[in-house]
Amino acid sequence: MKPELLGRQALVCGASQGIGRAAAVALAERGASVWVLARNVEALDALVRSLPKVHPEQNHAYISADVADHDTLRRKVQAAVNQQPIEVLVNNTAGPNPGTVQGASAEQFLDTFQRHLLANHLLAQTLLPGMKTQQYGRIINVISTSVKEPIKNLGVSNTIRGAVASWAKTLASEVGADGITVNNVLPGFTRTQRLEQIIRERIEATGQAREQIERGMLATVPAQRFAEPAEVAAAIAFLASPAAGYINGINLPVDGGRTQSL
Repeated sequence: MKPELLGRQALVCGASQGIGRAAAVALAERGASVWVLARNVEALDALVRSLPKVHPEQNHAYISADVADHDTLRRKVQAAVNQQPIEVLVNNTAGPNPGTVQGASAEQFLDTFQRHLLANHLLAQTLLPGMKTQQYGRIINVISTSVKEPIKNLGVSNTIRGAVASWAKTLASEVGADGITVNNVLPGFTRTQRLEQIIRERIEATGQAREQIERGMLATVPAQRFAEPAEVAAAIAFLASPAAGYINGINLPVDGGRTQSL
């Protein structure tokens, strides 16, 4: 059977580790040719060499760029698009440091806004002409369950993630007629460096043992475990597929049931 994404080009941001890396693997397994984007050239090169190829047509490559450097980001991504339209965009950027919203500086908000909403917008603008030509596009933003329920001590993240969700919903209504969907995946507690950072911060703040911190976190999760990055990647891959063509403008929690709101 023909892989469902064979012949499609995908761009995955933050692909050197965690959910981004897992998403790149999942898309490659479904036949996409994958561009992986991050700052670490060595990690990207190793990832490209390891990505699966289920068909001889697939070609994987990398783009080394900092999403905060918008001029370089646009130039390098445009060079990739000039080779062939990219129909799948996975916006995925590490979140800001924990902290209260009242203690956050203007610089923290601006830096996160640049790295998340403005970088997402720049990438979407760069790829949309090709998506419209192909009459196929999937923009998938990896954000947070905080867009439904703010998370304590993640003040800047809660604020900017909410802005990204509103941007995505607005864009979804503008491009749906062109065969393009825009959706958000909201990971819960997932075994990534970000989760490790949050656990360390809580250990330092409370003096509790790691086991106590983890038990407290998992007490809020009906599944009673942390997610693996591949489980979040499976949701991303589905939203990238032709089967998800009538799903547009949604927030999809992948959190083991932790989110209590509808």
